Amino acid sequence: MNRIDRVSNILIQLQSKRVVKAQDIASRFEISLRTVYRDIRTLEEAGIPLIGEAGVGYSIMEGYKLPPVMFTLEEATAFLTAEKLVEKLTDASTKEGYRSAMYKVRSVLRSSEKDYLENIEEHIHVMDNPYLPQGKEHNHFQTILKNISNKKVIAINYFANHDQKQTRRNIEPIGMYYQSGHWYLIAFCQLRNDYRNFRIDRISGTKPTEFKFSKEHPSLKTYLKQITKEKELHTVIMTMNKDVVRHLGDQKYYNGYVSEKELKDQVEMTFLTCSLEGFARWYMMFGDTAEIISPDSLKQTIKQLATTISKKIN
Repeated sequence: MNRIDRVSNILIQLQSKRVVKAQDIASRFEISLRTVYRDIRTLEEAGIPLIGEAGVGYSIMEGYKLPPVMFTLEEATAFLTAEKLVEKLTDASTKEGYRSAMYKVRSVLRSSEKDYLENIEEHIHVMDNPYLPQGKEHNHFQTILKNISNKKVIAINYFANHDQKQTRRNIEPIGMYYQSGHWYLIAFCQLRNDYRNFRIDRISGTKPTEFKFSKEHPSLKTYLKQITKEKELHTVIMTMNKDVVRHLGDQKYYNGYVSEKELKDQVEMTFLTCSLEGFARWYMMFGDTAEIISPDSLKQTIKQLATTISKKIN
């Protein structure tokens, strides 16, 4: 990227947030802090009213207006691709909000770029997995996100799958994440007086309260790292015939795949799993073409399962 393009993109980055740290700019463009300071001076000399505060960052003076940002064809195509994902993976209000934003994006494109998006739109699609159960339709995202930002307690109606009971709880929301086909909400549950993980499609109702929470909760990333550390993980090493490995597909990732190395006609694979029994049951799907190297406890579990199955067949 040449310097003119970089300085222009720094200006766009400064418009995107209230305050931008010099280190964030340096990391994004892979440049030194000295180069960042030089580029900032270039913007100031061009008449952009920037405010810089040591240890805080840079911001554009309040009230200063810049011309509308223009999008490149690649950027507009990325928005279109993201729209397809939003339509499949989010709720009604988020879909509508993104759809509205896309109209604004399209409105500032050149005619040729608008034609390109219209032509390419029919060639991008996100398919549902027909073999997975579809979650219930809900419309909770915006309520949850607003109250995460405002630090307000939310009252929710939640169906707990483990005991098949409907409960009403007051929660202090921390963050949302998407995993394995579902959205989850991490929150401090006042009913249980502890942090809980709620699957959002099992929330049947949300109602914001007027109560603000002052408790300082860990960030979403910190919480997710912590619960991962707290899980007892077992290292599994197994070998498998080379011509069979490709048939595992994505299933190996769901079972804790870490790495692999080739050994003549076989592949040695390493996994980290929190459930040896779960791994054993998965292994038995292809056990005639693979061998468990360690741990011994997993071998015993597989033997017990095989014995039980053999008795049922006989």
